[in-house]
Amino acid sequence: QVQLVESGGGLVQPGGSLRLSCAASESIFRFNVMGWYRQAPGKQRELVADITNFGRINYADSVKGRFSISRDNAKNSVYLQMNSLRPEDTAVYYCMVRLISPTTYDYWGQGTQVTVSS
Repeated sequence: QVQLVESGGGLVQPGGSLRLSCAASESIFRFNVMGWYRQAPGKQRELVADITNFGRINYADSVKGRFSISRDNAKNSVYLQMNSLRPEDTAVYYCMVRLISPTTYDYWGQGTQVTVSS
């Protein structure tokens, strides 16, 4: 079973930037989708952004123009560059990879806390 390790979270002031990284324990070539989700206190987990193995990218409306997702197959990693951060971006951010073969399997990281506050 693939292991996912996130890093890069922390405390940042409004308007600041952070870059999250997610490293997989095996090649990510076989995964159809890689993405980032977040969960704020008292709220459901929601999609932030995802990217397919064909490079198709999807963003939540709330982060369009501010966040950017990318993947590096050589490093078995996916990244989330977050700019112009807002207090409402505060949440635990989770890395996810999805395998469709044909049953869908989702694998999750342990999460990394992002806090946007002055």
